[in-house]
Amino acid sequence: MEPTPIDAPLHSPRLDVVCRGDPQAMGVAQGEALRDKIHLAVRFLARLEAFRVQQPWWMPYPAYRWLAERKARHYTTALAGVFPEMGQRLRGLAEGARLGEPTMALFNVMEPLLSAVGGCTASAGACSAVAVRGRRSATGMPLIARNFDYLPLVQPLYMLRDSRPQNQARALEFTTAPLAGAVDGINEYGLAITNNYAFTTDLPVAPAAPISMIITEALQRCRTVTEAVTWIVSRPRWGAGLLMLADATGDIASLEVSSTRSAVRRPAPGEDVLFHTNAFTTPQMLAVQVPQDAVYTDRAPAPMRGRRLHLSSERRDQRFRELLSGDRVLGSDDLARIMADHGSQGTPDDFTPCVHGSYWYTTACLQLSPTTRALRIAYSTACQAQYVTFGL
Repeated sequence: MEPTPIDAPLHSPRLDVVCRGDPQAMGVAQGEALRDKIHLAVRFLARLEAFRVQQPWWMPYPAYRWLAERKARHYTTALAGVFPEMGQRLRGLAEGARLGEPTMALFNVMEPLLSAVGGCTASAGACSAVAVRGRRSATGMPLIARNFDYLPLVQPLYMLRDSRPQNQARALEFTTAPLAGAVDGINEYGLAITNNYAFTTDLPVAPAAPISMIITEALQRCRTVTEAVTWIVSRPRWGAGLLMLADATGDIASLEVSSTRSAVRRPAPGEDVLFHTNAFTTPQMLAVQVPQDAVYTDRAPAPMRGRRLHLSSERRDQRFRELLSGDRVLGSDDLARIMADHGSQGTPDDFTPCVHGSYWYTTACLQLSPTTRALRIAYSTACQAQYVTFGL
């Protein structure tokens, strides 16, 4: 149902919108500036197999989408009581885009909905992230490199947002046009956060925000990794992820989170590197992760059916262990080559750091530098990345 993956970016990264003021004004600014992309997202929804595969065979698509939007709107109405700023931002987005609030609500709950694991239908994406600092960094300063492995269908919706919330921290955020939250970002204090999807079996016990919204909150409020971890784990969450964090002091951390629990990994003594893909490593998080032998069912997108869910993560984790072993000092170009790796045989596929898969594809790559407050980004596979740099 999705188009064939593409090997070249559809457009070069650019600063798409400056959002400033109160939450509703920020939403309106994004909705107005990205209106065409948001309306394109509405058209893409009918072609999104991960969404359509849940549609009952007897229900016409318009009725199915109407029902999904109403359920999403009910959820975001309840969410607004716990996350009032995000509720206002969603209203502003709908107003600026000239769309109904139920439609905008659906896009903003899609992230945890597509991570659902009932019957092993999880289909929220791949992704890889590496962080270095100190003696493993060519400059001695922290640096995060990250591949966003997603659907080529969604690539035209990518955007870079300059968020300037009233009386809070300014941030550069990579996200998609309909989202109030951020996929990745860096703020004016040098706090950088990226998010890889994970797959768990636990659910929130009350209205909770998708992790993308909580990342935006943390970028607005926090200066350091420690502050951000404390904030993120304190907030009601819906969904699961592996967040790579770094700050201008040189601290780096991998935060594993689900709807009900969390755990933090930092480099072992004497080490200055961390990496993760889409699989947890800490005992407390493995307890709620989808079992290692889980297989995608016929309610998952067709290319993934019958495949073991964690196979790609295991293969990519093993490759990163090989690539990052030893004491080699790594600069931005070195990290770019690692993220562009096509495996020991030089053949890209579903299981290499630079993903050229049957469903997922590396569609964007980023490098985030806390000390220079810079974000480098390319909308392409890592092996073809031509980065554009933006700074705060």
